[in-house]
Amino acid sequence: MTTRSILVTGGAGFIGSHLVERLLSDGHRVTVIDNFTTGRPLNLAHVKDNPRLTIHEADIVDRRTIAPLFRGVDWVFHMAALADIVPSIQQPLAYHHSNVDGTVSVLEAARAADVKRFLYTASSSCYGIPDHYPTPETAGIRPQYPYALTKFVGEQYAMHWAHVYKLPVVSLRLFNVYGPRSRTSGTYGAVFGVFLAQHLHGKPLTIVGDGTQTRDFTFVADVADAFVTAAESDVRGEIFNVGSTNTYSVNLLATLIGGETVHIPKRPGEPDSTFADTSKIARVLGWKPKTKFEDGVKIMLAHIDYWREAPVWNPASIAEATKEWFQFLTPEGSASDRS
Repeated sequence: MTTRSILVTGGAGFIGSHLVERLLSDGHRVTVIDNFTTGRPLNLAHVKDNPRLTIHEADIVDRRTIAPLFRGVDWVFHMAALADIVPSIQQPLAYHHSNVDGTVSVLEAARAADVKRFLYTASSSCYGIPDHYPTPETAGIRPQYPYALTKFVGEQYAMHWAHVYKLPVVSLRLFNVYGPRSRTSGTYGAVFGVFLAQHLHGKPLTIVGDGTQTRDFTFVADVADAFVTAAESDVRGEIFNVGSTNTYSVNLLATLIGGETVHIPKRPGEPDSTFADTSKIARVLGWKPKTKFEDGVKIMLAHIDYWREAPVWNPASIAEATKEWFQFLTPEGSASDRS
């Protein structure tokens, strides 16, 4: 295998750190840029002494600072972004600054360095509430909140740079990624982290609605493999869904984790299902996920101590944390809007 020089923005984050781990195991030299807003040094602690890894604390928006780090780089994986729904509703300008301005900064640094591959991390949240399941890449774009919008706009910039400047871009739209090292911040967010912290502390699992809603839970090691597979290909200017090839109910997840449950109100702007049509990535790149959902949950439970310091949510704290969600995303004229 050819040893390459690779740069990963957001490499100390959840998905980024797993990708860094994979790239190092493949024998590559890896440079990480992270401002540690959402990334954690702990996520790279197990590889920080690897002589092929260099970590730079910097903000991707600051192109003058980051541009020299791109010199001589073969592949760029742009993972850095602000995530989560509620903070994006509260701070739309910060999300635009990071996810749009930051992406343009990284694109320009990559273009100036004449990199050979550029992988953009997109989000399936761009589909909003789709008409069809499984949802193909050709589905309508209906972002429901600023995070989804900014990630889609960033993708549009990446594809525009591919079209105009011939930057060799591939974009992967990720569906409901889970795995060890997923975020434990104070923000109310992904169901896995919420459930694991509750389970660890013997508290009821808070199920939104009746729990029959399904999610395309995709294991993080499979996602890292999808990025590597795309980078190793000659494909450019294409967008691919990355999912598990199935969709699983929140009730099933609660059963696999175990413990008491309590139900909280269903939220506006959330689909009843997320389910990726992955036929394109299977056909074009030959990529398929390997991790069964039940096995992935077992791995999460084996790493549950990671969530020991995470917030333990309950119905009251969730209601407080999601006030703006209901305020801004509830359709006008609905029962919730009138109450």
